Amino acid sequence: MVKEIERAGIPVVHICTVTPISLTVGANRIVPAIAIPHPLGNPALSMEEEKGIRRRIIQTALNALTTEVTEQTVFEVE
Repeated sequence: MVKEIERAGIPVVHICTVTPISLTVGANRIVPAIAIPHPLGNPALSMEEEKGIRRRIIQTALNALTTEVTEQTVFEVE
């Protein structure tokens, strides 16, 4: 579905826990997530740490949306 939305001219970011699968399906903008049961966080952390992780992942995804890409690109979360 990611490729079809991109074909329509709408940029898409695929936030995923298994990056090789995203590469295989052809996603252009890929942001790695944390873990399969908790892709956007870690329930073992405090609320503040959890919020920081989520903020960094979403900020990376938003930056990826505004980045022109000509090939598949994995945007690392800092």
